[in-house]
Amino acid sequence: MRKITLVCVGNLKEKYLKDAFNEYEKRISKYFDFRVIELPETKLTKPTPAEIERVIKAESDRILEKIKGKTAVILAIEGREMSSPEFANFIEQQSNISEIYFVIGGSYGLDARVKAAGKTLSFGKLTYPHQLMRVVLAEQIYRAATIINNIEYHK
Repeated sequence: MRKITLVCVGNLKEKYLKDAFNEYEKRISKYFDFRVIELPETKLTKPTPAEIERVIKAESDRILEKIKGKTAVILAIEGREMSSPEFANFIEQQSNISEIYFVIGGSYGLDARVKAAGKTLSFGKLTYPHQLMRVVLAEQIYRAATIINNIEYHK
């Protein structure tokens, strides 16, 4: 069974997001060995540009430690947009790779080193809260599994 690992900064705080993510996590586990690596998130009360830069670097360093030498897909606004069938096809084409890492950065974003460490994927030009993005990504991974396995899922 192929492994999919989600590397994300921060944890889910809101119950409704936890519930939604847990549901998709349960569904995904039927098709993939799915795990989540949560990295510490830094909160700034009155962020200055220098503090934000420091946080982005520190969070990015932690991400890079986890994905070093791995096949990584970095979620970033400037990444490639895919339809759900294209995303399923992308996952299916990685069949020679035992594990795919998906990366969601924190509130302040990711630095260029992380974006260069893998393929970038965009869910559009809109900015999503990183906690909500975790749920959206999980839903799309589940949707991809149903497409790959030719199982009908709500369209």
